[in-house]
Amino acid sequence: MKTLLYTPKISKDGFHLWMAYPACEAFALASLGYMWLSKIAEEEENLSIEQVYTDSAMTQNRPEALAFSMSFDFDFMGVFEILEKQNIPFLANNRTEYSPLIFAGGPVITTNPEPYKNIFDFMIIGDGEYIFIKVLDILKKRLTKSETLLELAQIEGVYVPNINKRVIKVTEVLNKVIYTPIISEKSYFKDTFIIEVARGCMNRCAFCTASYLNLPFRYYEYNKIIDAIELGLKHTNKIALLGAQISAHPDFEKIMKYLRKKIESGMNIELGISSLRTDAITPELIKTLVLGGQKTSTIAIEAASERLRKFINKNLKEEQILNAVKLSRENGLKGLKIYSMIGIPTETQDDIDEFIKLAKKIKSENKGFEITFSFSTFVPKPQTPLQWAKREDTKSLEKKQKYLEKELAKLGINSKFSSAKWDYWQTLLSRGDDRLTEFLIEVYQNGGKIGAYKSALKKYDIDTDKFINGYNLNDTLPWDFIENNPKKEFLMNEYNRLLKRIKS
Repeated sequence: MKTLLYTPKISKDGFHLWMAYPACEAFALASLGYMWLSKIAEEEENLSIEQVYTDSAMTQNRPEALAFSMSFDFDFMGVFEILEKQNIPFLANNRTEYSPLIFAGGPVITTNPEPYKNIFDFMIIGDGEYIFIKVLDILKKRLTKSETLLELAQIEGVYVPNINKRVIKVTEVLNKVIYTPIISEKSYFKDTFIIEVARGCMNRCAFCTASYLNLPFRYYEYNKIIDAIELGLKHTNKIALLGAQISAHPDFEKIMKYLRKKIESGMNIELGISSLRTDAITPELIKTLVLGGQKTSTIAIEAASERLRKFINKNLKEEQILNAVKLSRENGLKGLKIYSMIGIPTETQDDIDEFIKLAKKIKSENKGFEITFSFSTFVPKPQTPLQWAKREDTKSLEKKQKYLEKELAKLGINSKFSSAKWDYWQTLLSRGDDRLTEFLIEVYQNGGKIGAYKSALKKYDIDTDKFINGYNLNDTLPWDFIENNPKKEFLMNEYNRLLKRIKS
């Protein structure tokens, strides 16, 4: 069952656009950005919209354009799957005047569009809400493909390969609150109404695209958030607040107090917050989450040693971490997941051992409280101060993973690890350039397993040294043509500052 919180404008003869999500329907319905842009398109005049996913039963209606949302580096597999089902050539140069226009946006495209420049006819760089409407206005004109692309190239935030030499990343002022426009039991977050409370993060952790890609930190007005909550509660009792740093919202405590009063008055509300800022946990916050049915939550510490946390600009003291766990336990949560990374540049065995020391302290001070350490491996990302950094060797990372798993198990603490092998390939995709185009197609055509990546690398003899081992500070980076804020010079200065910080 689906509940639409808007009224689509149906136009059978309108420009036929597919809103394509490169994964299954459950994930698409849980993707706030994709669903909101679909809502925008369906509310426009003279458009005929279909939402399609990798598990869609494709209709016989030939689209005039396909808009893809790419949130994750491996989403290219879903892009190719949908194009293949429609017999649409993967390469833009192999498509004719009469082929559909293929375009994309999303975090992957905004950070580094170059691996995809030969696939998409154009791409949206930055926040898409308002650019998308301008794009739709041009598409509806039904000009020739070359005329359409020339007009699109004039829009700030639109990148048309072979036309634009520079493109400005667009950062919008947050006005109308973005929320789940379709509530569905098919969604990965079943029947949940998700509300974006804030965008970006003021902490500026040196590895984090969610922070740097969305600077400056922005938030919606309190009254608009409350109006959105009221809208959601008319249709479901499951409310989730979204944002990389929602506790930094100036009215966050008021928002939580508003929800708590509703719950205490007898309203059945299941409340979810994606993760808690470690240094912003209060008894009132935890009690509200518990009243809202949340049994566990997540905090991110990234590194156990204060030395490494200083390097990545994660300005947390150990006592703040211990206090966050203590407050979570004392005020009703049953457990916490502690998110961390290994392989951060300059990491030593002493830094790894700090995880064991920290785990021992947490365990001894919080008996009966369920703790899970969840580790990813460091993947250097474009548009961050660590975009130049080297990625650690996979075998070395796997050795650290086994060590941590064994030592934490001795303490009776659960641990989960991302795949160091897959994180290696994510690094390649994140920092690659247009030399990867044929490589991506080869990977897809051979099934997308790790073996397919290895064989494709050999076939195309791609030198991965820069992509994996990092760039020099004076190198021209594939994504340098994007005019971003903060600028490259700022990121470079920040990288140098953080290196000096741990040496002093």
